[in-house]
Amino acid sequence: MPKMTMTKSSKGAAKHLSVKVTTMDAELEFEIEPKTTGKELFELVCRTIGLRETWYFGLQYVDSKGYVAWLKFDKKVLDQGVSKESQIQFTFLAKFYPEDVMEELVQEITQHLFFLQVKQSILNMDIYCPPEASVLLAAFAVQAKYGDYDEATYQPGMLASDDLLPQRVLDQYQMTPAMWEEKIKFWYAERRGMTSDEAEMEYLKIAQDLEMYGVNYFQIKNKKNTDLWIGVDSRSVGVYDRENRLTPKVAFPWSEIKNISFKDKKFTIKNVRKKEPDFIFYAPKPRINELILELCVGNHALYMRRRKPDSMEIQQMKQQAQDEKMRKHMDRARLAKEKQLREEAQNEKDELERRLLQMQEETKLTQDALVRSEETAELLHEKMTVLDEEARLLTQKAAEAEAEVQRIKLTAIKTEEERVFMEHRAREAEILAAAILEDSEKREKEAEQLKKELVKARLSEKAAKGKLLEFTQAYTHGEVNVPLANYSALPSDLTTQLQLVDGGGSLIDGELYSGNIDQLTLEMEKERREYLSKSKTLQDQLKDLKSEIEVLKVEDKTAGFDRFHDESIQRGDSKYSTLLKVSANSAKARVAFFEEL
Repeated sequence: MPKMTMTKSSKGAAKHLSVKVTTMDAELEFEIEPKTTGKELFELVCRTIGLRETWYFGLQYVDSKGYVAWLKFDKKVLDQGVSKESQIQFTFLAKFYPEDVMEELVQEITQHLFFLQVKQSILNMDIYCPPEASVLLAAFAVQAKYGDYDEATYQPGMLASDDLLPQRVLDQYQMTPAMWEEKIKFWYAERRGMTSDEAEMEYLKIAQDLEMYGVNYFQIKNKKNTDLWIGVDSRSVGVYDRENRLTPKVAFPWSEIKNISFKDKKFTIKNVRKKEPDFIFYAPKPRINELILELCVGNHALYMRRRKPDSMEIQQMKQQAQDEKMRKHMDRARLAKEKQLREEAQNEKDELERRLLQMQEETKLTQDALVRSEETAELLHEKMTVLDEEARLLTQKAAEAEAEVQRIKLTAIKTEEERVFMEHRAREAEILAAAILEDSEKREKEAEQLKKELVKARLSEKAAKGKLLEFTQAYTHGEVNVPLANYSALPSDLTTQLQLVDGGGSLIDGELYSGNIDQLTLEMEKERREYLSKSKTLQDQLKDLKSEIEVLKVEDKTAGFDRFHDESIQRGDSKYSTLLKVSANSAKARVAFFEEL
């Protein structure tokens, strides 16, 4: 908790008093004068933390008799039974709660203080929260603290140091911390895109539907001396069984209450209709009645105030909050656009690098094929030269054989034997000439085949060179565009051939700020309309979560509040439907019912 020390200005040399005020997220220290009033100290704290919605809050302390009390504004601080220690201790807390956090809480600081206080009350089990809702609220708390879930950076056990679930919930199930974390992590990942203040507001919107949210309980008795609870909240005064503070037995809305007073231990609430009987109960001590009266008066005043047009101050605050929300919405849209462009640039860079590597590989393969084609062509050329020479020699021999045949035919055969011999020689010469001719034709065919292969090899060589030329020309003519930021990532031998395209963010301002405010307002209205459908989906998901963990529940660890809550759900009741039911009868009937409890 951060500490801040401030000194309230004073006149003269009067002795100053040291005051320590603890808020939900800070410790403040002040030096005040003995004559400082409760209002002056309270306003000093509010100015220090930048709070304007002051009507919800107060300074709580434990007086010299050990009672919890709220500092009164119209009296001096020293005249209110504060401790005489060297430093006077106060706690800055929400004293009154709104009926609807979404509609009433304007400032982010107000929302944040309520979030921290309600969260602490749930974890301390001052507010009952069912297990499945506890997991969901924990996810919102994690989103508010850490921002968006990032699978790349999230480490198991990261949430171990955070206090996220009530001990009652942890004790009820046979689940390890790792199992709970896994459940919370799932819901945490679903909250992606929410800002911290949005996550805190969603937390409060769910928490305000819990039965014990915003209720101050006090032990009382009726005329029959039955031990009961009185609960004071933003909507009514309710009466509860001693064992069940979730479901009121009877309630009296502020709209029908005219006067509130107490005398000693007797507390009296008068109805706006004079003919209706008074609602009377008894507190253990007059000091308790004083505290009940203070809370009743404040809640009644706020209840009536909500039903009147907003004051100029609140209208200005709401307009400022709306403007700030609009500005943040635009900033988020701009940042989202920048992020999208960065991601697109990175994806384009990755794609270009992939294509570059692919092209380099293809170029290498083409070059290798070219070398092989050149070697093959050279070998074929040599072989064809040899075959041409062999064909020439064979042709020459064939011609010589033919000449020999002709010479033999023309030579006179003087004797029969010589004729026969010469005919034999002639036949042999003809056979030899035919064989030589056949061999020559075969060699010619082989030479022709080699010529075709040579042509094919040269065509392959030409195609390989052409493909290599295409890669070079692709870069030369700018067919591959590379963002300016990624230029240095390309190989030095190719970057000189690339045509660069500036991938900067000048488009951002043009697209976002040229749009009109009405469009953004419509988007925000659309988000609000989508909330109801999301809520229904959320309720279905909560039911699924409850079913998942139900099998791991330890029955003997189930608390009374769990049973009361489950019974209410089975009846189809909610916090608000119950309030309508217990307020439905006439005031006379409700008072009679209370007196018979």
